Amino acid sequence: MKRILPVIVLSQFFCTSLWFAGNAVMADMAKQLRLQPSYLAYLTSAVQSGFIAGTLVFAILSIADRFSPSRVFFTCAIVAALINLAISFSGLTVGALISFRFLTGFFLAGIYPVGMKIAADHYEQGLGKSLGFLVGALVLGTAFPHFLKSVMAGLPWKDVVFATSALSALGGLAMLILVPDGPYRKAGQKLSFGGFLNSFRDAKFRAAAFGYFGHMWELYAFWMFVPVILTAYKSHYPEAGFNTPLLSFLIIASGSLSCVFGGFISQRLGVKKTAIIALSLSCICCFISPLFLFNGSTTAFIAFMFIWGMAVIADSPLFSTLVAQNAQPASKGTSLTIVNCIGFSITIISIQLINALRNAENAGYIYMLLAIGPVLGLLALLKRSRLTA
Repeated sequence: MKRILPVIVLSQFFCTSLWFAGNAVMADMAKQLRLQPSYLAYLTSAVQSGFIAGTLVFAILSIADRFSPSRVFFTCAIVAALINLAISFSGLTVGALISFRFLTGFFLAGIYPVGMKIAADHYEQGLGKSLGFLVGALVLGTAFPHFLKSVMAGLPWKDVVFATSALSALGGLAMLILVPDGPYRKAGQKLSFGGFLNSFRDAKFRAAAFGYFGHMWELYAFWMFVPVILTAYKSHYPEAGFNTPLLSFLIIASGSLSCVFGGFISQRLGVKKTAIIALSLSCICCFISPLFLFNGSTTAFIAFMFIWGMAVIADSPLFSTLVAQNAQPASKGTSLTIVNCIGFSITIISIQLINALRNAENAGYIYMLLAIGPVLGLLALLKRSRLTA
């Protein structure tokens, strides 16, 4: 039993490295395909769109509740790894690139929410702490391609693609071989096409879900624009000599620490209260961002980015815990999946909004728009004080 959580965490880390694999090598692919830098937003949205489509299909078919979650995880990890390899093919077109990233996102729907379902099946007590480690692994997996890019700067960009695909395959195998179905799993035996919406009839579940939706409005937009923000800062202050890919990795990866720390704190303060504190902190970061994004002090700028990087994700495992605790037992996996589906749909809106509105004149304060999500999420949480904590 002691090995279960480390294996789940490691597998999640390996497999989710596929998420931003394309983004980390975007500059090199842009040269090959003659793309504009702004195309990064479309590349990210392709993955998000695939993930949304995948989670919707998985939720409608109740895949995570009707079949062994470990087997679902393994299958999706292998398929996603193979599709990710396809972006390294010679003669790749823009349409093919978008299609491959979409399909990678589709099969990530069988990795991220299913991994949380597996953890919930094994750790009914202390779920907040367990999901803290799990989402921390997602954060590291998301940031890892930036790290690979920074340390493999002298090597072909395709090596980053090969490395992330290999990691995904290893993660899937580890889950299949070492993680059996959990003792708290309650399998859903019947296919119900409308069953994925049943949990939304419960007010406590809705409040947890709406808090998560507000959090998601900010999260992926921030992650996607971290390299953009760093690049813009260096344009203003050429003397700032930081390594953009490495610093992007460190800022995003720092959120893994806050996920774990938040999980431990939730055992003392309660899950809901800790989630409110974390969401409030990230909301404050959005509002005060104009004070730091072009601050003449590079130290102050970088320190703020690290604080924001930790605050923006700290509440994610807490919301997932609240969703799992308030979902119907037989549809826990499906409930987590559909909430992910809606949440990631929201990320596309915020990413595209910032991408469309951002220009050289407003680059210092455009990210205040990310506060919209946390504000609405906090209102949903505070309205339902009876949420399970």
